[in-house]
Amino acid sequence: MSETPTANTDQAQTWRDDFSRVLSPVFGSPQLDLVRGQGVHVWDASGKEYLDLLAGIAVNSLGHCHPAWVKAISDQAGQLGHISNFFTSPAQIALAMKIHEVLDLPTGSAVFLSNSGAEANEAAFKMARRAAGGGRPTIVAVDGAFHGRTMGALALTAKAAYREPFAPGVPGVVHVPYGDVEALAAAIDETCAAVFIEPVQGEVGVRQHPAGYLRRARELTTAAGALLVLDEVQSGMGRTGYWFAHQEDEIGEGVTPDIITSAKGLGGGMPIGATITVGDANTKLLEAGQHGTTFGGNPIASAAALAVFETIESEGILEHVREMHEWLKSELLEIPGVASVTGKGLLLGIELTAGASGEIPDSKAVAARALEAGFIINPVAPGRLRLAPPLIITEEDLKPFIAALPALIAG
Repeated sequence: MSETPTANTDQAQTWRDDFSRVLSPVFGSPQLDLVRGQGVHVWDASGKEYLDLLAGIAVNSLGHCHPAWVKAISDQAGQLGHISNFFTSPAQIALAMKIHEVLDLPTGSAVFLSNSGAEANEAAFKMARRAAGGGRPTIVAVDGAFHGRTMGALALTAKAAYREPFAPGVPGVVHVPYGDVEALAAAIDETCAAVFIEPVQGEVGVRQHPAGYLRRARELTTAAGALLVLDEVQSGMGRTGYWFAHQEDEIGEGVTPDIITSAKGLGGGMPIGATITVGDANTKLLEAGQHGTTFGGNPIASAAALAVFETIESEGILEHVREMHEWLKSELLEIPGVASVTGKGLLLGIELTAGASGEIPDSKAVAARALEAGFIINPVAPGRLRLAPPLIITEEDLKPFIAALPALIAG
Protein backbone atom coordinates (compact mmCIF):
# COMPACT_ATOMS: atom_id res chain seq x y z
CA MET A 1 0.00 0.00 0.00
CA SER A 2 1.38 3.40 -0.94
CA GLU A 3 2.33 6.09 1.53
CA THR A 4 -0.55 7.85 3.27
CA PRO A 5 -0.90 11.62 3.28
CA THR A 6 0.35 13.55 6.29
CA ALA A 7 -1.79 16.15 7.98
CA ASN A 8 -2.38 16.95 11.62
CA THR A 9 -5.69 17.26 13.42
CA ASP A 10 -5.32 21.05 13.63
CA GLN A 11 -5.23 21.22 9.84
CA ALA A 12 -8.28 18.95 9.64
CA GLN A 13 -10.18 21.25 11.99
CA THR A 14 -9.18 24.24 9.89
CA TRP A 15 -10.62 22.58 6.81
CA ARG A 16 -13.86 21.86 8.65
CA ASP A 17 -14.09 25.48 9.76
CA ASP A 18 -13.42 26.64 6.21
CA PHE A 19 -16.15 24.30 4.93
CA SER A 20 -18.77 25.78 7.25
CA ARG A 21 -17.67 29.30 6.35
CA VAL A 22 -17.70 29.09 2.54
CA LEU A 23 -19.86 26.15 1.45
CA SER A 24 -23.62 25.63 1.51
CA PRO A 25 -24.97 23.99 4.67
CA VAL A 26 -27.40 21.71 2.82
CA PHE A 27 -25.27 18.60 3.42
CA GLY A 28 -24.65 19.37 7.09
CA SER A 29 -21.20 19.00 8.62
CA PRO A 30 -18.95 16.61 6.67
CA GLN A 31 -18.09 13.39 8.49
CA LEU A 32 -14.56 13.29 7.10
CA ASP A 33 -12.09 15.41 5.17
CA LEU A 34 -10.98 12.92 2.55
CA VAL A 35 -7.79 13.69 0.67
CA ARG A 36 -6.87 10.53 -1.25
CA GLY A 37 -8.28 7.24 -2.50
CA GLN A 38 -6.78 4.09 -3.97
CA GLY A 39 -8.71 0.96 -4.89
CA VAL A 40 -11.26 0.26 -2.15
CA HIS A 41 -9.63 2.53 0.45
CA VAL A 42 -9.64 6.26 1.20
CA TRP A 43 -7.60 8.40 3.60
CA ASP A 44 -8.62 11.44 5.60
CA ALA A 45 -6.68 14.60 6.36
CA SER A 46 -5.05 13.04 9.43
CA GLY A 47 -3.79 10.06 7.42
CA LYS A 48 -6.33 7.56 8.75
CA GLU A 49 -7.30 4.79 6.32
CA TYR A 50 -10.89 3.62 5.68
CA LEU A 51 -12.43 0.72 3.80
CA ASP A 52 -14.96 2.35 1.49
CA LEU A 53 -18.13 0.24 1.50
CA LEU A 54 -20.31 2.96 -0.02
CA ALA A 55 -18.26 3.99 -3.10
CA GLY A 56 -19.60 7.53 -3.22
CA ILE A 57 -23.15 6.10 -2.98
CA ALA A 58 -22.73 3.43 -5.67
CA VAL A 59 -20.72 5.74 -7.93
CA ASN A 60 -17.09 4.57 -7.84
CA SER A 61 -17.67 1.34 -9.76
CA LEU A 62 -13.95 0.66 -10.26
CA GLY A 63 -12.93 1.97 -6.87
CA HIS A 64 -10.68 4.98 -6.51
CA CYS A 65 -8.14 5.99 -9.15
CA HIS A 66 -8.34 2.82 -11.23
CA PRO A 67 -5.48 3.07 -13.78
CA ALA A 68 -7.71 2.58 -16.82
CA TRP A 69 -10.15 5.24 -15.62
CA VAL A 70 -7.38 7.72 -14.77
CA LYS A 71 -5.71 7.16 -18.14
CA ALA A 72 -8.93 7.66 -20.08
CA ILE A 73 -9.64 10.95 -18.33
CA SER A 74 -6.04 12.17 -18.59
CA ASP A 75 -5.74 11.29 -22.27
CA GLN A 76 -9.05 12.94 -23.14
CA ALA A 77 -8.29 16.05 -21.07
CA GLY A 78 -5.03 16.40 -22.95
CA GLN A 79 -6.80 16.16 -26.28
CA LEU A 80 -10.22 17.83 -26.01
CA GLY A 81 -12.18 18.96 -22.98
CA HIS A 82 -15.51 20.69 -23.48
CA ILE A 83 -17.26 21.32 -26.80
CA SER A 84 -20.93 22.18 -25.93
CA ASN A 85 -23.90 20.43 -27.47
CA PHE A 86 -23.42 22.15 -30.83
CA PHE A 87 -20.87 19.43 -31.66
CA THR A 88 -20.13 15.79 -30.98
CA SER A 89 -16.95 13.83 -30.23
CA PRO A 90 -15.66 10.29 -30.76
CA ALA A 91 -15.95 9.59 -27.02
CA GLN A 92 -19.62 10.60 -26.94
CA ILE A 93 -20.52 8.46 -29.95
CA ALA A 94 -18.53 5.46 -28.70
CA LEU A 95 -20.22 5.64 -25.30
CA ALA A 96 -23.70 5.79 -26.82
CA MET A 97 -22.86 2.84 -29.06
CA LYS A 98 -21.71 0.85 -26.03
CA ILE A 99 -24.96 1.56 -24.18
CA HIS A 100 -26.89 0.38 -27.24
CA GLU A 101 -24.80 -2.79 -27.30
CA VAL A 102 -25.12 -3.86 -23.67
CA LEU A 103 -28.88 -3.21 -23.65
CA ASP A 104 -29.36 -4.77 -27.11
CA LEU A 105 -31.51 -1.80 -28.06
CA PRO A 106 -33.75 -2.00 -31.12
CA THR A 107 -33.30 0.26 -34.13
CA GLY A 108 -34.49 3.78 -33.45
CA SER A 109 -33.43 3.79 -29.79
CA ALA A 110 -31.30 6.68 -28.55
CA VAL A 111 -29.17 7.95 -25.66
CA PHE A 112 -29.42 11.45 -24.24
CA LEU A 113 -26.38 12.26 -22.10
CA SER A 114 -26.58 14.65 -19.17
CA ASN A 115 -24.74 15.18 -15.88
CA SER A 116 -26.57 13.31 -13.11
CA GLY A 117 -29.35 10.93 -12.19
CA ALA A 118 -31.71 13.77 -11.37
CA GLU A 119 -31.12 15.26 -14.83
CA ALA A 120 -31.66 11.88 -16.45
CA ASN A 121 -35.00 11.60 -14.68
CA GLU A 122 -35.94 15.20 -15.56
CA ALA A 123 -35.51 14.35 -19.24
CA ALA A 124 -37.65 11.24 -18.79
CA PHE A 125 -40.28 13.36 -16.98
CA LYS A 126 -40.44 15.74 -19.97
CA MET A 127 -40.76 12.78 -22.31
CA ALA A 128 -43.65 11.52 -20.19
CA ARG A 129 -45.45 14.82 -20.72
CA ARG A 130 -45.39 14.05 -24.45
CA ALA A 131 -46.64 10.46 -24.10
CA ALA A 132 -49.70 9.53 -26.16
CA GLY A 133 -49.48 12.89 -27.91
CA GLY A 134 -49.47 14.90 -24.69
CA GLY A 135 -52.36 15.98 -22.52
CA ARG A 136 -52.16 13.17 -19.99
CA PRO A 137 -51.70 14.78 -16.55
CA THR A 138 -50.90 11.78 -14.35
CA ILE A 139 -47.47 10.31 -13.70
CA VAL A 140 -47.25 7.43 -11.24
CA ALA A 141 -44.39 6.81 -8.79
CA VAL A 142 -44.02 4.22 -6.03
CA ASP A 143 -43.82 4.75 -2.29
CA GLY A 144 -40.22 4.48 -1.12
CA ALA A 145 -38.80 5.75 -4.39
CA PHE A 146 -35.95 8.23 -4.72
CA HIS A 147 -35.57 9.82 -8.16
CA GLY A 148 -33.67 13.02 -7.33
CA ARG A 149 -34.09 16.48 -5.80
CA THR A 150 -34.59 18.81 -8.76
CA MET A 151 -38.21 19.87 -9.08
CA GLY A 152 -39.49 17.25 -11.51
CA ALA A 153 -37.44 14.41 -10.02
CA LEU A 154 -38.41 15.63 -6.54
CA ALA A 155 -42.09 15.30 -7.38
CA LEU A 156 -41.41 11.62 -8.15
CA THR A 157 -39.46 11.11 -4.92
CA ALA A 158 -41.64 9.60 -2.21
CA LYS A 159 -40.23 11.05 1.00
CA ALA A 160 -42.53 13.85 2.14
CA ALA A 161 -39.76 15.58 4.09
CA TYR A 162 -37.93 16.17 0.80
CA ARG A 163 -40.99 17.44 -1.09
CA GLU A 164 -43.12 19.39 1.37
CA PRO A 165 -40.79 22.40 1.89
CA PHE A 166 -41.12 23.08 -1.85
CA ALA A 167 -44.89 22.69 -2.23
CA PRO A 168 -46.88 22.92 -4.39
CA GLY A 169 -44.17 21.40 -6.58
CA VAL A 170 -44.77 19.88 -9.99
CA PRO A 171 -48.41 18.78 -10.37
CA GLY A 172 -49.78 15.48 -11.61
CA VAL A 173 -47.66 12.94 -9.74
CA VAL A 174 -49.47 10.17 -7.86
CA HIS A 175 -47.60 7.98 -5.36
CA VAL A 176 -48.96 4.45 -4.98
CA PRO A 177 -48.24 2.16 -2.02
CA TYR A 178 -45.22 -0.11 -2.39
CA GLY A 179 -46.05 -3.60 -3.64
CA ASP A 180 -49.76 -2.93 -4.04
CA VAL A 181 -50.71 -4.18 -7.50
CA GLU A 182 -54.36 -3.17 -7.12
CA ALA A 183 -53.41 0.41 -6.27
CA LEU A 184 -51.04 0.45 -9.23
CA ALA A 185 -53.77 -0.79 -11.55
CA ALA A 186 -56.22 1.82 -10.25
CA ALA A 187 -53.71 4.63 -10.95
CA ILE A 188 -52.96 3.59 -14.53
CA ASP A 189 -55.85 4.75 -16.67
CA GLU A 190 -56.38 6.93 -19.75
CA THR A 191 -55.00 9.97 -17.86
CA CYS A 192 -51.71 8.24 -17.04
CA ALA A 193 -48.66 9.29 -19.05
CA ALA A 194 -46.00 7.17 -17.37
CA VAL A 195 -45.00 5.00 -14.41
CA PHE A 196 -41.57 5.49 -12.86
CA ILE A 197 -40.10 2.50 -11.01
CA GLU A 198 -36.69 1.71 -9.54
CA PRO A 199 -36.12 -2.03 -10.11
CA VAL A 200 -34.36 -2.04 -6.73
CA GLN A 201 -35.23 0.74 -4.30
CA GLY A 202 -32.09 2.00 -2.56
CA GLU A 203 -33.23 4.87 -0.35
CA VAL A 204 -35.47 2.76 1.89
CA GLY A 205 -32.82 0.14 2.64
CA VAL A 206 -32.45 -1.80 -0.63
CA ARG A 207 -35.61 -3.70 -1.51
CA GLN A 208 -36.97 -5.41 -4.60
CA HIS A 209 -40.59 -5.33 -5.62
CA PRO A 210 -42.77 -8.39 -4.93
CA ALA A 211 -42.68 -11.12 -7.56
CA GLY A 212 -44.83 -10.23 -10.55
CA TYR A 213 -44.99 -6.51 -9.76
CA LEU A 214 -42.75 -5.24 -12.54
CA ARG A 215 -44.33 -7.58 -15.08
CA ARG A 216 -47.78 -6.35 -14.11
CA ALA A 217 -46.62 -2.73 -14.38
CA ARG A 218 -45.52 -3.44 -17.95
CA GLU A 219 -48.86 -5.06 -18.81
CA LEU A 220 -50.85 -2.19 -17.32
CA THR A 221 -48.83 0.59 -18.96
CA THR A 222 -48.93 -1.13 -22.35
CA ALA A 223 -52.72 -1.52 -22.13
CA ALA A 224 -53.16 2.13 -21.15
CA GLY A 225 -50.74 3.52 -23.72
CA ALA A 226 -48.50 4.85 -20.94
CA LEU A 227 -44.72 4.70 -20.62
CA LEU A 228 -42.79 2.43 -18.27
CA VAL A 229 -39.69 4.24 -17.05
CA LEU A 230 -37.08 2.24 -15.12
CA ASP A 231 -34.80 4.34 -12.94
CA GLU A 232 -31.50 2.43 -12.93
CA VAL A 233 -29.45 5.33 -11.62
CA GLN A 234 -28.28 3.32 -8.61
CA SER A 235 -28.97 -0.26 -9.70
CA GLY A 236 -27.31 -0.07 -13.12
CA MET A 237 -23.75 -0.38 -14.42
CA GLY A 238 -22.96 -3.79 -12.94
CA ARG A 239 -24.14 -2.99 -9.42
CA THR A 240 -26.36 -6.10 -9.29
CA GLY A 241 -24.02 -8.30 -11.33
CA TYR A 242 -25.71 -7.38 -14.61
CA TRP A 243 -25.24 -4.30 -16.75
CA PHE A 244 -28.69 -3.16 -15.64
CA ALA A 245 -30.74 -4.69 -12.85
CA HIS A 246 -33.82 -5.31 -15.01
CA GLN A 247 -31.71 -7.64 -17.18
CA GLU A 248 -31.63 -10.10 -14.27
CA ASP A 249 -34.59 -12.47 -14.60
CA GLU A 250 -35.77 -12.31 -10.99
CA ILE A 251 -35.66 -8.51 -10.85
CA GLY A 252 -36.72 -7.57 -14.37
CA GLU A 253 -39.15 -10.44 -15.02
CA GLY A 254 -38.47 -10.18 -18.73
CA VAL A 255 -39.92 -6.68 -19.17
CA THR A 256 -38.76 -4.23 -21.80
CA PRO A 257 -39.14 -0.62 -20.57
CA ASP A 258 -39.80 2.42 -22.73
CA ILE A 259 -37.14 4.57 -21.02
CA ILE A 260 -34.18 3.72 -18.80
CA THR A 261 -32.30 6.29 -16.74
CA SER A 262 -28.70 5.83 -15.64
CA ALA A 263 -25.99 7.77 -13.78
CA LYS A 264 -23.91 7.13 -10.61
CA GLY A 265 -21.72 4.15 -11.58
CA LEU A 266 -21.91 5.07 -15.26
CA GLY A 267 -19.01 7.52 -14.96
CA GLY A 268 -17.14 5.72 -12.19
CA GLY A 269 -16.72 9.05 -10.37
CA MET A 270 -17.15 11.55 -13.18
CA PRO A 271 -20.52 13.36 -13.39
CA ILE A 272 -22.64 11.88 -16.16
CA GLY A 273 -26.22 10.72 -16.64
CA ALA A 274 -28.10 9.03 -19.46
CA THR A 275 -31.74 8.89 -20.53
CA ILE A 276 -32.17 5.92 -22.84
CA THR A 277 -35.23 5.67 -25.08
CA VAL A 278 -36.15 2.18 -26.29
CA GLY A 279 -37.42 2.20 -29.87
CA ASP A 280 -38.18 4.88 -32.43
CA ALA A 281 -41.53 5.99 -31.01
CA ASN A 282 -40.07 6.73 -27.60
CA THR A 283 -37.06 8.49 -29.09
CA LYS A 284 -39.40 10.85 -30.96
CA LEU A 285 -41.12 11.99 -27.75
CA LEU A 286 -38.76 14.98 -27.73
CA GLU A 287 -37.99 16.95 -30.86
CA ALA A 288 -34.93 19.03 -31.67
CA GLY A 289 -34.80 22.07 -29.40
CA GLN A 290 -37.18 20.71 -26.76
CA HIS A 291 -34.43 19.68 -24.34
CA GLY A 292 -30.74 20.25 -23.80
CA THR A 293 -27.81 20.55 -21.39
CA THR A 294 -24.56 22.44 -21.85
CA PHE A 295 -22.26 19.79 -20.39
CA GLY A 296 -24.14 16.69 -21.58
CA GLY A 297 -21.91 14.29 -23.50
CA ASN A 298 -18.80 16.14 -22.34
CA PRO A 299 -15.82 14.31 -23.92
CA ILE A 300 -14.00 13.80 -20.61
CA ALA A 301 -17.05 12.40 -18.81
CA SER A 302 -17.85 10.24 -21.85
CA ALA A 303 -14.31 8.88 -21.96
CA ALA A 304 -14.51 8.02 -18.26
CA ALA A 305 -17.80 6.17 -18.73
CA LEU A 306 -16.44 4.28 -21.72
CA ALA A 307 -13.44 3.22 -19.61
CA VAL A 308 -15.85 1.91 -16.96
CA PHE A 309 -17.63 -0.24 -19.54
CA GLU A 310 -14.39 -1.54 -21.04
CA THR A 311 -12.83 -2.33 -17.67
CA ILE A 312 -15.91 -4.15 -16.37
CA GLU A 313 -15.76 -6.30 -19.50
CA SER A 314 -12.02 -6.90 -19.63
CA GLU A 315 -11.71 -7.75 -15.93
CA GLY A 316 -14.79 -9.98 -15.74
CA ILE A 317 -16.35 -7.75 -13.09
CA LEU A 318 -20.00 -8.72 -13.67
CA GLU A 319 -19.27 -12.35 -12.79
CA HIS A 320 -17.09 -11.21 -9.90
CA VAL A 321 -19.98 -9.15 -8.49
CA ARG A 322 -22.34 -12.13 -8.65
CA GLU A 323 -19.79 -14.32 -6.88
CA MET A 324 -19.10 -11.68 -4.23
CA HIS A 325 -22.83 -11.35 -3.57
CA GLU A 326 -23.17 -15.01 -2.65
CA TRP A 327 -20.12 -14.96 -0.38
CA LEU A 328 -20.88 -11.65 1.32
CA LYS A 329 -24.57 -12.40 1.89
CA SER A 330 -23.68 -15.76 3.44
CA GLU A 331 -21.11 -14.15 5.74
CA LEU A 332 -23.45 -11.38 6.83
CA LEU A 333 -26.27 -13.77 7.68
CA GLU A 334 -23.98 -15.56 10.13
CA ILE A 335 -23.43 -12.39 12.16
CA PRO A 336 -25.41 -11.94 15.40
CA GLY A 337 -27.70 -8.96 15.10
CA VAL A 338 -28.33 -9.37 11.36
CA ALA A 339 -31.95 -10.31 10.67
CA SER A 340 -31.84 -10.39 6.88
CA VAL A 341 -29.87 -9.26 3.85
CA THR A 342 -31.69 -7.79 0.86
CA GLY A 343 -30.63 -6.73 -2.61
CA LYS A 344 -28.55 -8.19 -5.41
CA GLY A 345 -24.90 -8.11 -6.37
CA LEU A 346 -23.06 -5.45 -4.41
CA LEU A 347 -26.13 -3.37 -3.59
CA LEU A 348 -27.11 -4.80 -0.22
CA GLY A 349 -29.36 -3.86 2.67
CA ILE A 350 -28.66 -5.23 6.14
CA GLU A 351 -31.69 -5.42 8.41
CA LEU A 352 -30.73 -5.35 12.08
CA THR A 353 -32.56 -7.43 14.66
CA ALA A 354 -33.36 -6.70 18.29
CA GLY A 355 -30.66 -7.57 20.80
CA ALA A 356 -30.89 -8.68 24.43
CA SER A 357 -32.47 -5.34 25.35
CA GLY A 358 -35.32 -6.01 22.96
CA GLU A 359 -34.49 -2.90 20.93
CA ILE A 360 -33.31 -2.81 17.33
CA PRO A 361 -29.86 -1.19 17.14
CA ASP A 362 -29.74 2.40 15.94
CA SER A 363 -28.31 2.18 12.41
CA LYS A 364 -26.84 5.68 12.69
CA ALA A 365 -24.97 4.70 15.84
CA VAL A 366 -23.71 1.51 14.16
CA ALA A 367 -22.47 3.51 11.18
CA ALA A 368 -20.76 6.02 13.48
CA ARG A 369 -18.94 3.21 15.30
CA ALA A 370 -17.99 1.71 11.95
CA LEU A 371 -16.53 5.01 10.77
CA GLU A 372 -14.47 5.29 13.95
CA ALA A 373 -13.21 1.76 13.29
CA GLY A 374 -12.26 2.61 9.69
CA PHE A 375 -15.30 1.40 7.70
CA ILE A 376 -17.59 3.61 5.60
CA ILE A 377 -21.16 2.30 5.56
CA ASN A 378 -24.54 3.97 5.17
CA PRO A 379 -27.37 4.03 7.76
CA VAL A 380 -29.93 4.29 5.01
CA ALA A 381 -33.04 3.79 7.17
CA PRO A 382 -33.91 3.06 10.81
CA GLY A 383 -32.58 -0.38 11.63
CA ARG A 384 -31.09 -0.81 8.16
CA LEU A 385 -27.61 -0.37 6.71
CA ARG A 386 -26.70 -0.07 3.03
CA LEU A 387 -23.54 -1.47 1.45
CA ALA A 388 -22.57 -0.43 -2.08
CA PRO A 389 -18.79 -0.97 -2.25
CA PRO A 390 -16.63 -0.68 -5.36
CA LEU A 391 -17.36 -3.56 -7.72
CA ILE A 392 -13.71 -4.63 -7.58
CA ILE A 393 -13.81 -5.42 -3.84
CA THR A 394 -12.57 -8.86 -2.77
CA GLU A 395 -13.12 -11.29 0.08
CA GLU A 396 -9.77 -10.29 1.58
CA ASP A 397 -10.81 -6.64 1.53
CA LEU A 398 -14.07 -7.46 3.30
CA LYS A 399 -12.85 -9.88 5.96
CA PRO A 400 -11.81 -7.15 8.45
CA PHE A 401 -15.28 -5.62 8.19
CA ILE A 402 -16.99 -8.98 8.64
CA ALA A 403 -14.86 -9.63 11.72
CA ALA A 404 -15.63 -6.20 13.20
CA LEU A 405 -19.36 -6.05 12.44
CA PRO A 406 -20.68 -8.07 15.43
CA ALA A 407 -19.10 -5.63 17.89
CA LEU A 408 -20.18 -2.63 15.82
CA ILE A 409 -23.80 -3.81 15.97
CA ALA A 410 -23.65 -4.74 19.63
CA GLY A 411 -22.16 -1.37 20.57
